[in-house]
Amino acid sequence: MWEYTEKVKELFLHPKNAGEIENPDAVGEVGSIVCGDALKLTLRIDRKTDRIIDAKFRTFGCASAIASSSALTELIKGKTVDEALRITNKDIADYLGSLPREKMHCSVMGMEALQAAIANYRGEKPRRAEEGKIVCECFGVTDEKIKRVIRENNLQTVEDVTNFTKAGGGCGSCIPEIEKILGEVRGERVAVKPEAPRRKLTNIQKIAMIQEVMEREIRPLLQADGGDVELVDVEGDKVTVSLRGMCTGCLMADVTVKNIEKKLKELVSEELFVEAA
Repeated sequence: MWEYTEKVKELFLHPKNAGEIENPDAVGEVGSIVCGDALKLTLRIDRKTDRIIDAKFRTFGCASAIASSSALTELIKGKTVDEALRITNKDIADYLGSLPREKMHCSVMGMEALQAAIANYRGEKPRRAEEGKIVCECFGVTDEKIKRVIRENNLQTVEDVTNFTKAGGGCGSCIPEIEKILGEVRGERVAVKPEAPRRKLTNIQKIAMIQEVMEREIRPLLQADGGDVELVDVEGDKVTVSLRGMCTGCLMADVTVKNIEKKLKELVSEELFVEAA
């Protein structure tokens, strides 16, 4: 289960600067509700001094997304536009006393919203707008964004890329392309280790392993964001699950089921497929 700092908990339960400024001087919108995270940042700026007087946010997302957005507004209030532009996603995470690595994409979203808002204020095209080829269809992440985030955060692995951008965190079909991009950016070939063949499992062994992976790897992650999942049945290679809590009726329910399937394929058997009850 993820460990959240006291600052993250505080700004999630009691966020500062939540809301929207009426007739703002700048607006930055990033993400998509369809993709699971979205942030709208509005700013009041003194045009004589270019100083940010007020900042408010509306966030659709998890505890880390809300806390990161709140932290961002606290960091930028009182700063000039140029000073604010120097704030990075690492500064947001540091303000919170750290974020789980799996949630660093929330701090990246905050930095991108700030850059978009300042571009809007200056009447410019959003800074670092990534118009490249979509690599991750599940979350709409382009190759240009992946390259930028790898360089800015010195990312080393596909898992790092997923943690910072969400790319590869859905169906997983884009992972080979992410590996290729990593190799290009880092100027080296990414070696993929061949997997040792797995022995044939008996049905009892398969069910026991599925239950263990569900309890150890899957349920704690969902419970951290108010969701949960229950194992309903295992029939041959078909695994039936039931989403609970915040996962019930969530727009990302299909992606959640795919993620469960991906984890079970990785740790139990490539033959498994998962369906929601």
